[in-house]
Amino acid sequence: MATPQTELFVSVEEYLRREREAEERHEYDNGRIYAMAGESLSHSRICINAAGEARAGLKGKSCEPLSPNMKVCINAAGKFYYPDLSIVCGEPRFHDRERDALLNPTVVIEVISPSSEKRDRTTKFFAYEQIESLTDYLLVSQDRPLVEHFARQPGGQWLYTAYKNLSDTIYLSSIDCRLPLAQLYERVEFPPEEEIQSDPHLQSDLLKEE
Repeated sequence: MATPQTELFVSVEEYLRREREAEERHEYDNGRIYAMAGESLSHSRICINAAGEARAGLKGKSCEPLSPNMKVCINAAGKFYYPDLSIVCGEPRFHDRERDALLNPTVVIEVISPSSEKRDRTTKFFAYEQIESLTDYLLVSQDRPLVEHFARQPGGQWLYTAYKNLSDTIYLSSIDCRLPLAQLYERVEFPPEEEIQSDPHLQSDLLKEE
């Protein structure tokens, strides 16, 4: 989740200068700076699990996962985001000599919550899809077993697949890597069904899945 700062416009150069001196992370969206909020225990566990599975699955290959501290720069959209996990293949390219804003991710993974879901599904996805190197975008729910996979097709369209069972395994053909849901959700505790039914945000997720 990111919340906007009060300033109306900040240049890319000023944002990067401030960000490299800041103790907290901020995202950048067309002149506006957004402070990154803290993460829940489930969010943290999923991020660590995803990074571990990707690292193991990509060992010896030309692709590598990068931590949530690596910014992704979308020059065409004027945005800098911090994905929960990004995977780059081949030689990484960067915005400038500081090498802290990646230009060419192949896979981007975001762990969503009710507060961040709308932005991850719309604003961020519309920006990420402008990255020519991007082949896969994954949204991982932290409230139930649900991973939504958007895979870019040869004609530029995106193929949507939802994985809802812990026995499912996501295969990312672009990087020849498998992500089992049971491993992604290891140690993650889901809220009771009655809590989901009483929460309008979580309930709306259920309606979308049906």
